[in-house]
Amino acid sequence: MKRVRRYYYFVMVEPTFQGPTGTPAAVAKGAVDPEVAAVKLLLKLLEKAFKTSRTYGPNNPVAQKFFHEFYTDLTARLETLDRLTFVVQRSELYFQNEVVYQTESQTENLAFKLYVDGIRELSLHKGITQNDLASFLEALWGDYDSPTSDDDIVTRLWEKNLSAVTFVTAEEIMKSSDTTDVLTPQDSGIFDRPVASLREISSAERARQANEGAAGTGQRSRFQSSLAGYEVSPQELEKLAKEIETESARDDTTYILDMLTVILACEKSNTLLASLVDVFGEILETLAKHGTWPMINHVEGLLKEALELCPHLPEEHKKKLSGLFDRLGRPEQIKVIEAVLNKDPNVKTEGLLAFLLQLKPQTVPALCTLLANLESEEHRTIVCEALCTLAKDSPEPLVRGLSDRRPRYVRNLISIIGRLKNPRFAEPLEKLVQHPDSQIRNEVIRMLGALSPSGNGSKLIAFLTDAEEAVRLSALKTLTTGQYTAPFSAWSPIITHKQFMDRSVAEKRMTFQAMRQTAGEEAVPYWHELVTQWLWTDRKNKQSVGALAAEALGKVGTPTAIAALEAGQKRMNRAVRNACTTALAALAKQKRAKG
Repeated sequence: MKRVRRYYYFVMVEPTFQGPTGTPAAVAKGAVDPEVAAVKLLLKLLEKAFKTSRTYGPNNPVAQKFFHEFYTDLTARLETLDRLTFVVQRSELYFQNEVVYQTESQTENLAFKLYVDGIRELSLHKGITQNDLASFLEALWGDYDSPTSDDDIVTRLWEKNLSAVTFVTAEEIMKSSDTTDVLTPQDSGIFDRPVASLREISSAERARQANEGAAGTGQRSRFQSSLAGYEVSPQELEKLAKEIETESARDDTTYILDMLTVILACEKSNTLLASLVDVFGEILETLAKHGTWPMINHVEGLLKEALELCPHLPEEHKKKLSGLFDRLGRPEQIKVIEAVLNKDPNVKTEGLLAFLLQLKPQTVPALCTLLANLESEEHRTIVCEALCTLAKDSPEPLVRGLSDRRPRYVRNLISIIGRLKNPRFAEPLEKLVQHPDSQIRNEVIRMLGALSPSGNGSKLIAFLTDAEEAVRLSALKTLTTGQYTAPFSAWSPIITHKQFMDRSVAEKRMTFQAMRQTAGEEAVPYWHELVTQWLWTDRKNKQSVGALAAEALGKVGTPTAIAALEAGQKRMNRAVRNACTTALAALAKQKRAKG
């Protein structure tokens, strides 16, 4: 049956409830009364009892616990006060001119529910029984699936006729001959009289109206009707309209899931519980087939909450519930997710990352396969994000995937490895030095620099034989910006290769700079040879390399390097001789500056 609620909207100016001194109670300040503080805690227990009872049913152990705690505290309080009387405002309850209850949510706000149904004062009397309290709570929150679901709180309380629960309505206030007296403190007027039931007030009011006769017809208030009037701001009216619209368009799937969770919380039969667990498993698999990720996360939250709030569940069923979500991480289920994502590149991915992060690390191999097969860049990015978290403690599938022939997949794995920042990955990355894709080789160099910014630089020197200049320059840049060391023997195959002489001046300069930083003094004999060699053949290249060698020797600046520069200064080639002279002059200038 579709839920229907009645809302009555009348705009009126209602007098502000006044404290004994005439100051509005809403702003009354002073020392905290222990009695008021105790009542605040009491109402918090009432709110807890309501929320758990409405979500998991009144028979749920947790709901029963909160109910008994509330009843125990309430009866203890009534032993000293005889009755607790609350003045009802739109979003607050007042006790002894102090706010004792207030919450922003109107859908679960006790004060708002009482206010919109016309109740302006509520009293709980000494002698209230557990049955009375249960009936009061039932009337308060209502059963919207019952035939009387359209009744408001006043009607439901009137039908139950609870002697220990009394109230005053806005209708009675508006019909009273002296509104000001009614709204003054509770020691006068109608608030001072015990109200046994709404029926008594209604009878007394009808008798008063009969005595007044027709003479008072012209002075009747426009609120003299069977409906209670209360002030509603435009913002509140708009919010209520939206709530009605949302309720009318309620999502059936969410409703069914919530109902199943309530059944799970209340059911005692092992057979039915086993069937219910299977139903939840089928629901999760169906949602995965349709890519409804937010709903999957919602179900996962419901199951976790059910496990926490249902201590009566047998361990067998608890394990099954805990394992339901793990079933979605099986390879066959991940394959279903792959089909959903590849079927439509524009499929909604809201909630997908949250869903993947709920999976266990054991699903990393299946997620790697998913990453390799996905076609959309957006989808691959989401899976990479999940693997950065799940693969921290189980990176082996990532390492195995580096040997895959699909460049796009390998690049994704390298980016994940870089974010994990685990030096153990440096060794498997070094094996990609001969990978056919230049982008991958470039990315490997960058990751090696991030994972191992110091130490032996031989692994980076190996990239200097690459056919792509961009790859070689990337390796040289990493060597010059890090704290690496390498023996001259590691450099020798690079600089003695015939192709080295054909490389650009900029690359040769960077090579000598990297040699100076990693090999240091070991490279001086090689540069000495370059500045003193004969230039009978390939004169242009040898002259260029000699000048670069003189520049490198000047940066080394050791006695051996200076001796090599002095020897080069005596050569006949003008370009090399000038380069050596310039380097020596720079060294002399540095020495004078220090000295």
